[in-house]
Amino acid sequence: MGVTGTGKTTVGRLLGERLGVPFADADDFHPDTNIAKMSRGTPLEDADRWPWLDAIGRWAAARGAAAGAAGVVGGVVGCSALKRSYRDRLRAAAGNGLFFLHLVGDQTLLTRRLTGRRDHFMPPSLLASQLAVLEPLESDEAGMELDVSDDSRSLAARAAAAVRLL
Repeated sequence: MGVTGTGKTTVGRLLGERLGVPFADADDFHPDTNIAKMSRGTPLEDADRWPWLDAIGRWAAARGAAAGAAGVVGGVVGCSALKRSYRDRLRAAAGNGLFFLHLVGDQTLLTRRLTGRRDHFMPPSLLASQLAVLEPLESDEAGMELDVSDDSRSLAARAAAAVRLL
């Protein structure tokens, strides 16, 4: 989880590889209307997000069911999940077995990353709105926070170690 530019897709893919489980990018679950809205620089409203979050939660639930009772991780998904209510929605759809890896970074670093990115619909102008609504993980939420100033492989390794301890 985290705002745009934190490396959710990169770290998520690496984490999925380390754990030997499927990775999904939440951006792929957005309907065309959401992508068009964000492409225009318009932040999504909660009503835009609910069906998207439900679809992601269903994907996670299916991965969890596939993992069975063996106690192994079923999948990794890169999703902003900026607010507690969004994470609650994901937990409701997927079950309470979700672990959130919150990727955080300095706004200057994130802006630099976003301005160098050419193949994504999310414009750098939406970073400020995401930072404004971001609600960090609360003490009762399973997860951890990692600073993205470190390299992606190191972040994935630390996350994999934490998940394996669950």
